[in-house]
Amino acid sequence: MTVLVRALRPGSRPDAEAFAAVRRACVPAMLATADSIQFDLAHAHPRSHYRQLVAEADGEIIGTAQVGVAHDSPEPGQGFANVYVLPERRGLGAGSLILRTAQEYLADQDATTVFSWVLDEPANRAFAAGRGYRASRSAHFLRLDLAGGALPPRQVPPAGVELRTGAEFGDDPRALFELDAETVADEPGDVAAQFTDYEHWLAETWHHPLVNRELTSVAVVDGRPAAFTLARTDDASRYASGMTGTARAFRGRGLAKLAKNDSLHRARAAGCTEAFTGNDAGNGPMLAINKWFGYEICATEVRHVRDLG
Repeated sequence: MTVLVRALRPGSRPDAEAFAAVRRACVPAMLATADSIQFDLAHAHPRSHYRQLVAEADGEIIGTAQVGVAHDSPEPGQGFANVYVLPERRGLGAGSLILRTAQEYLADQDATTVFSWVLDEPANRAFAAGRGYRASRSAHFLRLDLAGGALPPRQVPPAGVELRTGAEFGDDPRALFELDAETVADEPGDVAAQFTDYEHWLAETWHHPLVNRELTSVAVVDGRPAAFTLARTDDASRYASGMTGTARAFRGRGLAKLAKNDSLHRARAAGCTEAFTGNDAGNGPMLAINKWFGYEICATEVRHVRDLG
């Protein structure tokens, strides 16, 4: 059987559908649709040098990779290559070939380091270690049964706080961009991020096909967004929290819980049956909040890193 690696064809619906199917099969907690795959490629920041690679075996796409440079990090030269191969198609050399192709491409973009998320399973960790990657921090995927589980009761906002939907911010969500930028800057991780490009945030985040503004909840204090949950939904009644965070000046008041609870209740009422989220394993406060909601860990990934050159 011949395995080859190539770039995903821009505008190819079959390519995008197959790419999304591999992602869902390997990491069910990560929402992916053909539309979102095509959107990610079309709206990637030019400085990210973003590519989507596919591994084919006799014409069938059996593996994928998201490859690029962390353009929003203050430290230059940090690349990423997240590789997934269908479980039933492993052992054909697809993972090795797609990873080698990704590393060569990143080296051409002057990347000096490659970060890769690896599912916390013995075979996957052994694969990464055997190719020179060392384990770093870990992150959990969490799942909540929206259809059959019980959510905490809806809370009445405290005095001076109101809940709004993302849709109410319409075409001028700059205040949400500023809140997102502040929370992302404080998020635990081994690759720092700084959001400074509002226009790109609009294109890449706010207008993303998975973002559901109606189910996004924002806690507003004195007219200022203080906490939010950015909701994402796919075409299979699944919901995911893209980001939940609180501005520094308003932390410790339970506003993130308030916003997320509101969003989850409205998601269930809208027909969503499963909710997913992700947490850095060291982010104790958010893990505690998600446990309070009833989320349970369904998978874990370990960030791995390798120096190029």
